Amino acid sequence: MTLESSFIPFPSEIILIPAGALIYQGEMNFFLVFFSGLLGSLVGASINYFIAFFLGRTAVDLLLDKYGGFLFLTKAKLQKADKYFENYGEITTFVGRLIFVVRQLISLPAGFARMNFKKFILYTALGAAIWTIILILMGYFLGNTDISSAMKIITALLIGISALIVIIYKKLKRKSSN
Repeated sequence: MTLESSFIPFPSEIILIPAGALIYQGEMNFFLVFFSGLLGSLVGASINYFIAFFLGRTAVDLLLDKYGGFLFLTKAKLQKADKYFENYGEITTFVGRLIFVVRQLISLPAGFARMNFKKFILYTALGAAIWTIILILMGYFLGNTDISSAMKIITALLIGISALIVIIYKKLKRKSSN
């Protein structure tokens, strides 16, 4: 989880889903797996946060000047993203922990924006806890059911998470337009 929450793309699914199956088989303890996953997420996210916090926007602006065109980024787009993060940084940090790839990068804008570290850890922990539990439960249900039953449960979970993200996004969008 530390690797996944840092720059290194290492999916937590590789560890937590099999761990969930081992929990079902009685080979592992749910709480140890959960807290290990959560702690790993917090450590990796904190590393990225502090890199961005201490590196600062000056370094990003220099990189943007040099390579921004390759990434289709401009200073105007980055300023717009900064403004968005200033207004919605807490919920963005929380929801970002639930989205593939974003989960690995969301700590960077939090660090650049110098988000309060206690708030950052709180929202990171909440999002990471939900993601960790989902993956453990996926493995647990895969460990005790046939694949077709497990896929129904996994599909329902993914639809529920997607619906939650859409609802939160729409509420945020309504707030920003008012």
